[in-house]
Order: sequence, then structure tokens, then C-alpha cells
Amino acid sequence: MSKIAVVSFPGMNCEQETVRACTQSGMDAFVFRWNEERERLNSVDGYILPGGFSYEDRGRAGMAAAHDPLLEFLREESQQGKPIIGICNGAQILVESGLIPLGHHLQFAIARNTTRQFINTWIWITPSCPPDRCAVSNWQGTMHIPIAHGEGRFTTRDRDLVQELQKNKQIAFSYCDEHGNIEKGNPNGSMLNIAGVCNPAGNIVALMPHPERSQNGDPFFQSLKTWMEKQKEATAQNFSWEKQPQKLPNTPLSPHEKFCAVAVPEIFIQTCITNNEEHTLEQVGKRIVPSLKLKQLRYIACTHHNPYAFLEKISHFNPHKERAYIRRNGRITAWNMHKKQEEPIPTSPFVGILFLRRDDEDASDEGICYVCQSEHPVQLDQRAFLEVLFNPHAHTLQKLLQ
Repeated sequence: MSKIAVVSFPGMNCEQETVRACTQSGMDAFVFRWNEERERLNSVDGYILPGGFSYEDRGRAGMAAAHDPLLEFLREESQQGKPIIGICNGAQILVESGLIPLGHHLQFAIARNTTRQFINTWIWITPSCPPDRCAVSNWQGTMHIPIAHGEGRFTTRDRDLVQELQKNKQIAFSYCDEHGNIEKGNPNGSMLNIAGVCNPAGNIVALMPHPERSQNGDPFFQSLKTWMEKQKEATAQNFSWEKQPQKLPNTPLSPHEKFCAVAVPEIFIQTCITNNEEHTLEQVGKRIVPSLKLKQLRYIACTHHNPYAFLEKISHFNPHKERAYIRRNGRITAWNMHKKQEEPIPTSPFVGILFLRRDDEDASDEGICYVCQSEHPVQLDQRAFLEVLFNPHAHTLQKLLQ
């Protein structure tokens, strides 16, 4: 009997449904916590990363878990032919880790839905690749299953990559209507109606909908069982994951994006209470820049706002748990909510390099500012570190001039 490890990171919540779906399809499944001893995985034939909100989606969905050392172990396991399946949050982790779509580097994004809202509804999907193309595509027709995500939109800025995925039949599943029409039924704005993709070898799959939440999804798991049984019969020499062509990544920061000078007043809002997202980003970033110190602030360029009128609204600024700073022509003041005035401060509260992240769907005058310090500032320009702060296929990142 094939053995499946359902890999759980803090915040995931679909482990039991996934174990049940695997068991009903004739597999031996168990939950493996991210920090358990790896010896438990010695006899495992495949892995599923289930849905939920790993690390509360801090930074962006899947990013923190994608930088866990366990993902490098899963990469090694995939090179032995073992399937790695990501469902919803698991799919986001696989994309952020670079295991999807080509196996190395961040070349894709699962971005915010075009509705900019959390979607929780039932949808239809259909395989858009041959039955034997990937580990979970050996079924036909349509499947009626739920989705539940705020960031589910498959997208990339690399048009050559899109053509490569189409040519290699790596677009594994598409949203459709109940009759299987792919042109209809896209719930979140995914390019080409993509619901799921696979890697070149077909043993790594990222799917946003939830087949484990309905018996309608049983063919998905039965296909996985069949795939693993065939893999057991094959020899290691027959598996060719590393022989697939690997696409070189694009540079995250284009020269014209590198520095940003803002002529209008800018507002920086910092939390006074514990900022868990800030703490998680710093811990993830320290894997790459060990001496990193990071602050996270909300950013508003007042192109269309009066700074005072903006800060007087409790929906924008809460003086009981936040501090606000206003910058004009390089001079920074602190906002006194009680006196409704700016007050001078002796030194800048921002020491280090200021990175500004904007989501593609956000208004151009809002974003998130990361203030980063390191004993070796050059390390802050590493691609690996910058991709902790942003996904170049769903966001822009600029350096703010001080």
C-alpha cells in the first residue's frame, strides 16, 4: 500500500480531510509536522501539502513555509520520482519555493484574486493535460469541488514561460463550467483559467481548489494512488526530472524600478503592538541575511489625500496601537493625533534601506515599506532575499530615496 505524508506547517487546517481522502482511495496516509524527525519519512512514497493559512499568510501566502529547510528535503525527494502535491495553501508554498513550475527559482505567482476578496464557493474544473501527464490527472470530464482562498490567481510576467507551459502541457487543470467549457467559470482571474499546474516531470502538482473536501474529488486521489503504484515498478534510472530544460530566471529589479523619489507628502504608519508579520519576515530573511533587522510599515503617498484628513480617520490610523510619520522633501515629522499637528523629531526613525512593495492591484500611492538593516548591506540586494519581500510576478519593489 502506498504511503502518503500529509505535511503540516503552523496554521494549516486541512490535514484531516486530506488524510481521509487518501485513506478512502486506498492509500496509507498520516500527518507529518514540519518540525518532526525526518526518520518518519523513510518509507514514504509521496507527499501532500494541504490547505490552510501557513504562518497566517504573513508576507504573502505560502512564502514563509516555502523558505523552511523541509522544502529542500522535498525537492530531493521529488528528484527520486516521488509525487509532491500542493492543494490551496500547499500550492502557494510550492510556487513560492520554485518547485512549480520548472523546479528552480521563483517564476510564477499565486496572487490576490481580481475581486480582491476571499472567495468561498463551489466551482468546476477539468483536466487540461493528457491523463498520464501528471500524478493526479488520470480522470476525465468535470469535477465539482469548493475553493476557499484570497490569493488564488495564477499569474506570471514571463510570457515565454506561459508558452513553455502550454507547449509542455504543464497546465494540468483549468476552471470551466459544468459542461467543461474552459472559456467560462474563472472565479479569481487566473491567466488562461489555470486551476493547477505541474512540473516538467509531472510528479509535482499545485492545485488551488479543494478535492479533499468532497467525494467528488475522489478521482484526484485515486489517480495519485495509480501513479505511485506505477512509480514503484519503475527504476530510478527511468526518471528524468533533472533532464528537463531549466529556464533561467529574470532579474527581479529592473534598472528603472530600483530607486523611487516621491515629490508628494508620504505617510509611514508603524504598529506599536507586536507585529507578527514583521517578526516572521525578519526570521525568514535571516536565513539569507543573518544580521538582518527589519521593520514593516504601511505606506501612503499623498497624491490624492490630504495627510491630516487621512490620519484623522480611525479606519486609516489608530493612535492607540499605531504611530504615524509624515515625510516632506526628506524631512520627517511625527503626527500627534491629540493635537492634530506634526511635531519635529531629532533623528529619523528609519535607519537602513527602505524598500517599497506595491501589489499589482493596489492603487499606486499605497504599499508596504520594509526598513532593512544588515552588517553587510550588500547582502540586502541578493535575489533570494528580495524574493522574501516580494514576488516579482505579482508585485513591484523599489528602493525609496532617503
